[in-house]
Amino acid sequence: MRKMTEENLNSAFAGESKAHMRYLIFAECAQKEGKPNISRLFRAIAFAEQVHATNHLKVLEEVDSTTRNLEAAISGENFEVDETYPSYLEVARLQAEKGAQRSMNFALQAEKIHSAMYQKAGQQADEGKDILLKDIYICSVCGYTIEGEPPQTCPVCGATKDKFKKF
Repeated sequence: MRKMTEENLNSAFAGESKAHMRYLIFAECAQKEGKPNISRLFRAIAFAEQVHATNHLKVLEEVDSTTRNLEAAISGENFEVDETYPSYLEVARLQAEKGAQRSMNFALQAEKIHSAMYQKAGQQADEGKDILLKDIYICSVCGYTIEGEPPQTCPVCGATKDKFKKF
């Protein structure tokens, strides 16, 4: 693929991915405000943006076997842990942006867990197996992730057990 087209597809993927998430967040807001149809509209269009992002990623040939996808996921999580969030956190500290520091620290702590979970899955996938997996709980405040029962309070942000979402 020619470089400019590849760059454009990557940019389009990022934009569609961002729109997908933005619209899901907007849908939650509309739902909380008692506007279920506007919420549904946001969710529907968020799905369309996901379709667009998926198409772009496939054309970029970045969707592969589960084993290769896990390798890519581990690499991405480790990059966030080792480089992205530490540098973003440092800038936020230098600029005394407390909200940004908190948000980025939340993400950094969760990304460490995600990498370990993907590595565990990758070991099994390498052997042609699926993983044995208990319920996964995600803290809806900070993204802390745990397999099995959630703690009474989140070890990262202090949210109570009822703030965890089960997967």
